[in-house]
Amino acid sequence: MFNKSNFKEWFDRYKYSELAATSAALLASQFSRIFSGLTTAYIITFAEYFAFYGVMIYRSYKTHKLHHEKTTLKGIMYLIRNLFLEFGYPAALDFFFVRPFCMYWMPILTGNYFLGIIVGKITADSFFYVLSIVNYELIKKKG
Repeated sequence: MFNKSNFKEWFDRYKYSELAATSAALLASQFSRIFSGLTTAYIITFAEYFAFYGVMIYRSYKTHKLHHEKTTLKGIMYLIRNLFLEFGYPAALDFFFVRPFCMYWMPILTGNYFLGIIVGKITADSFFYVLSIVNYELIKKKG
């Protein structure tokens, strides 16, 4: 499961979504000038999710469209089901607990707001991707 080709496949699958999510997180972190740390942590989390899943859905749709000439409701439902199976419970745990916790506490623990946001993002992403990649591989095995 953990070989060079798998890492390349995972990187290619998530790279654009992650780039969008990281950009959104850094932009949303500027709300700390207006709101409290906890509110900003949830704003960052929401912004990351909006960017990540927006790109993920778009790319899944474009990939589906390349392999199938007509887009049907059944095809769209299949895409949504697979994304839900891949990201369902990891996203719920990450969105409600892990990511806000990391985005709130890491800047405090590091003593540097920008560094804390980066460390918090890496920590939360590590948790999220381990669970999501396991789900992705299970979906691939089942066909």
